[in-house]
Amino acid sequence: MLVGIIGAPNKGKSTIFSALTLENAEIADYPFTTISPNFGIAYVNSECPEKRLGIRCNPRNSLCIDGVRRIPVNLVDVAGLVPSAHEGKGMGTQFLSEIMGADVIIQVVDLSGKTDLEGNAAVGFDPAADAEMVSEEMARWLAGIIQKHMQPLSKKGDAVKALAELLSGFNASEGIIRKSIEENGLSSFNISWDDKSDYTFSRSLLRKIKPVVIAANKMDMAASGALQKLKAELGSYRVIGCSGALELALRKASEKNAISYIPGKAGFTVNSGITGEQEKALSYIGSYLKKFGSTGVQEVLDEAVFGIGSKIVVYPVENENRFSDGSGNVLPDAILLDKGATALDLARKIHSDIAERMLYAVDAINKMRIAKDHLLENGAVIKIVTAAR
Repeated sequence: MLVGIIGAPNKGKSTIFSALTLENAEIADYPFTTISPNFGIAYVNSECPEKRLGIRCNPRNSLCIDGVRRIPVNLVDVAGLVPSAHEGKGMGTQFLSEIMGADVIIQVVDLSGKTDLEGNAAVGFDPAADAEMVSEEMARWLAGIIQKHMQPLSKKGDAVKALAELLSGFNASEGIIRKSIEENGLSSFNISWDDKSDYTFSRSLLRKIKPVVIAANKMDMAASGALQKLKAELGSYRVIGCSGALELALRKASEKNAISYIPGKAGFTVNSGITGEQEKALSYIGSYLKKFGSTGVQEVLDEAVFGIGSKIVVYPVENENRFSDGSGNVLPDAILLDKGATALDLARKIHSDIAERMLYAVDAINKMRIAKDHLLENGAVIKIVTAAR
């Protein structure tokens, strides 16, 4: 799974990326700090079954910290997007091309209102304008691609299939394309849409194929009530307040063993050997966590994957009694699947050969046999039973 981080320049995208990955993305207080995309691995949080099963896991493809399974996902942070990017301004279409490979998008806005659409210093700028500008630029860019191909598309009897072929790199299925056409009252045969129709279709399609969570960053510097105001303005989006700078400080302190901290938690434990200046900074962060419950950064990523990204976590095992693989590793792998995935989908994810030879599955928690088409729940522990070779 690939999660993209986008936004206008100087909103804190690279700070959030660095906090989530502890990669050294370039961070500075001026527009276009990020020129080339930054790629890294981040970890989503999910409750590990070990506690409810009364066992101790030893993961292979993920981490487990105090009963919290931390599962890796791919993360990309791209250059800031400015008005008229679809026409080539700023990093322009390079940015847009890079982000289209993402399954879900985290859009970072400056909740403090201290930067404008171009990333320059401002006072009282409305962060809702950030969200609208980015959405507008992405839609106009996609509409431009469709318009360039309108002549050959107009000759196709079934435009749905033709558009699916054109937009294959965008993860746009025929079903989603058809729904976006229908909800905008457009024709799907021998199409000859105008610019307005291209735009409304593109905007509708993007909301489905590139779901967005808004990271209202710099909340530690925002005015009281700013988050509630933004949520009201962006009612159709999931908006989460956060502070990338405070999360990055906590993760760096944890990396140096100055504190013990589990990302997403409401507190941390200070270890010995910190300086007076560090103690003062940590005291401030502790007060922030006490007030808001967390920095919000981990919550943003978890929402991107498990909320708008509609993923669940499933744990495949070979021994349903010991909840282990063939080597005795307990709950070794945490697999991300789409909500609505079946036992057969899990088998396909493990290996195509296992899926081909699958007979049925076993729910290792209640020891019940389940069919190939059984819908899996989040946190399920599943054994796949196959026919002999």
